[in-house]
Amino acid sequence: MPSPFPGMDPYLEHPELWPDVHHGLIEALRESLAPRLRPRYRVSIEKRSYIEEPEGLVFLGRPDVSVVRGEPSGAPDHGPAAGAGVSGRPVSVTVPMPDSVHEAYLEIRDTASGEVVTALELLSPTNKRSGEGRRAYESKRLRILGSSTHLVEVDILRAGQPMPVSGRAPGAYAILVSRSEDRPRALLYPFGLRERIPAFSLPLRAGDEEPEVDLQAALHDLYDRAGYDLAVDYRVPPEPPLAPDDAAWADALLRGKGLR
Repeated sequence: MPSPFPGMDPYLEHPELWPDVHHGLIEALRESLAPRLRPRYRVSIEKRSYIEEPEGLVFLGRPDVSVVRGEPSGAPDHGPAAGAGVSGRPVSVTVPMPDSVHEAYLEIRDTASGEVVTALELLSPTNKRSGEGRRAYESKRLRILGSSTHLVEVDILRAGQPMPVSGRAPGAYAILVSRSEDRPRALLYPFGLRERIPAFSLPLRAGDEEPEVDLQAALHDLYDRAGYDLAVDYRVPPEPPLAPDDAAWADALLRGKGLR
């Protein structure tokens, strides 16, 4: 079953579902690009890991952060609800916990030299909020922008703070294509919920044929293969919530497809 949305499906941005979407898209992009780039280039999946600070993680619904088990039905009454602050009586609270984060990205390498020609990043929530994840990614981003490596940065998450660029146009989502020879100029493809994800040419070495990256096709194919329709409840609002005008548009779209 394909996604009911013509472009990005906002329900795939849910904090509990996004890690699977992220992993699946990275794999799908490698499968699509590797045969078209060989033998001149090879495509590898690389990973970075770090411990993310507790702030902002515990309350986002990540399944591997913490679980608080409620009292079973019929359990004895222990007094006022959590947070009542009755002296001498325990209340249920949530403590902050560090989170081990692993992020995957793609590198296109010259087969002969092993040099990284292009880095393709698919942003995660930790890249877009303050903390170690953003600091680590911003540091890597600056190193790439100061090198001869091309950078492709895909942001299909509405929540959080976008990566800094000068002259950003409005759009809930964006794809940045930064060619090393054109810096500081780069191409930004902004787009909204109601639009198809724009295709772009993957930057390579001068003179080499550059394949088109159709992220929309990859996302629709992944949605179908992974069975995300079984994981999504379109009867409820997505998380994070949509802007009012987009929410009204999405409601009409989903009702028209019989999903509400």
